[in-house]
Amino acid sequence: MSCGTVTKNITPCIAYLKGGSGPSAACCSGVKALNSLAATPADKKTACSCLKSAASSMKGLDQKKAAGLPGSCGVSIPYSISPQTDCSKYGST
Repeated sequence: MSCGTVTKNITPCIAYLKGGSGPSAACCSGVKALNSLAATPADKKTACSCLKSAASSMKGLDQKKAAGLPGSCGVSIPYSISPQTDCSKYGST
């Protein structure tokens, strides 16, 4: 798991996360792929850190849409995508 992988998978979501209407099929496909790739606790922590970093650096991000993105795509993750997320809680076994 790398931030490059995370970025590649969430790139189709940027228009939605900046205020566009519902997440596209490509966006949800990326979210689901990312969820599948984050199989180990270490991968989950890396994905969390990368998403947190992306959320912090993205200008015009709608934080409510970012936090709700996994659910909007039918994916359940144990944290919100947010600049305030404490990713250290998600890397333990």
